[in-house]
Order: sequence, then C-alpha cells, then structure tokens
Amino acid sequence: MTGKLPRAVIIAGQTAVGKTSLSLNLAEAVGGEIVNADPSSFYRGMDIGTAKPTPDERRRIPHHLIDLAAPNETVTLGSYKALAYNVMHEIAARESIPIVVGGSGLYISAIYHNYRIPEVPPDPQLRDQLEQRAEQEGYQVLYDELHAVDPASAEGIDPRNVRRSIRALEVYLLTGQPFSRLKGQDPTEFEIVLMGLRRDMVQLDQRINQRVNEMLAGGFIAEVETLLAQGYDFSAPAFSAIGYRELRDYLSGALDFVTLEQSIAQATRRLARKQATWLQRQDLPIHWIDADDEGAALAGAVKAIEQVG
Repeated sequence: MTGKLPRAVIIAGQTAVGKTSLSLNLAEAVGGEIVNADPSSFYRGMDIGTAKPTPDERRRIPHHLIDLAAPNETVTLGSYKALAYNVMHEIAARESIPIVVGGSGLYISAIYHNYRIPEVPPDPQLRDQLEQRAEQEGYQVLYDELHAVDPASAEGIDPRNVRRSIRALEVYLLTGQPFSRLKGQDPTEFEIVLMGLRRDMVQLDQRINQRVNEMLAGGFIAEVETLLAQGYDFSAPAFSAIGYRELRDYLSGALDFVTLEQSIAQATRRLARKQATWLQRQDLPIHWIDADDEGAALAGAVKAIEQVG
C-alpha cells in the first residue's frame, strides 16, 4: 500500500451536452464505473422523462445510484452524498475508476468538496406552509427569498425545482443559518479529476429540442399516466423535474401538445444556461472538454486522467 488516494472523475456539464456518451466511452477506455449525480434519475418508473441511461447503456457499463427511490420518497443531499462515497470506494476497491456524472451544481459540489451535510430534520408544518406559498405565489417567489438569504445554495438550484428551494429555505428558517454555511468539509478521500463538458450553445439548443421531441414521441406521456394510475400525483418529490409541471398542465387541458413541447424545451434551455453559468463561476481546476468531436473529447478526458497518475 502506498497511501496514495484513489482516482475519481467528475463529468459536469449542461443537460443534453453529451455527458452520457463521454462517460460511457471514458469508462470503457480507462476501466471505470458510472455514478449518477442527477437527482431526477433517482426515481423508479421515470425513465423517459428524465432521460436516464438506457438499459443497453447500463448493460454496457455498470451504473450506480439510479432508481434509488419511489417517486413519492425523498432522497436528501446528505443521504445521496453518503451513498455516493460508499459506492465510489467500492468501485476503487475493485481497481476501477468511479466516474461521477451529473449537471446539478449542488450534488457535484458535495462530491468534489466532500461536504459534511447537516441532517436537519424536516418540519412538516413549515414545509406545508412553504408548499402552499409556492402553489399560490409561484416558485420564483420562494427562489428569490432563498437567494436573498443563501445565494450560494440558490446558485446550485434550478428555480423551478420547488422542493429543493423549499428544503434550503426550511433549513435556514429552522436553524437561522444558511444551508451553505452549515456544510462542513471533510478531508479529501479521492484524487478527483473534474471535467467540464461544453458545446456551442446553438448546437446545444438543437440537441435539447431534439431530446424533448424524442421524449414525447417515445412515451413520456404514457409513462406519467402509468405513474398517476399507480397512485402517485404531481406533488411527489420526483415530479419537480422539468417537464412534469408542463405535462400536468397538458393533461388538465391548460396546454395543447405544441405548447407542451415548446414549454418543456424552453425550460430545459433555461436550465442549461443556468448550469453553464454555475460551472463557469466555480474557482476549481476544471479540465474543459469540447463535446463537438466525440473522439477528441475522449482523448482529452483520458489525457486529463493520465496527468494525475
């Protein structure tokens, strides 16, 4: 034993930028296993709407931390981070490289910095009050309040993800301190190579539009109708991801199909820009990789790993 830290990789980047393709190619090239850091992929039965890796992709390379919970269950950041580090150590023990893949700034930060996440118990009454306000006043009001008291946490949250805004506000209101200040940081346990995948925005917008079109053509509506028939409803934590609020309005008759597709694509493009802004603002040693050429992207990723031994 040399005492050298095991290597790990984080592939961060906007939705639809090409993280899945790079992660699969990289895992094959360096002997890696993929660790999910996309909260929308935690939930079972929500494959099409969250663009999870396909069954064929998951057979090609081992994937971890997908389908962790039922749609009405909550996966906290603290529980995710603990699970992720356990899985990463298991992968390293097999002499493979953990490859963490995701677009969520909050989850990527928790892994990279090895945050010690405070487990503040939820307050059902306070949470209910905040949920009612979100329903009556809109998600942006709560997000703006969070940004005023805890901008660091707000930067890593999609404003439309009401549940994450509510949780961060709940922690602040219960403790009197911003969630971002309550986080501790444990000593690093991995030699992490952080890769930022990027793509021309015009091309990315086209990929987003295509993804939404394929998602709707591929059975997204039927997938959600199946979940509703199983007794889940749009108040469940899993339905806070982009696309579900729009689909709720479509199923209620408030949106026609064309507007549904346009609304999901617009919300996704907005999220992609927020993700890009977050990543660019980080004072971190990011290895930037252009996604336009898959071969060059893979070569750049392999080189970045080789540089840390």
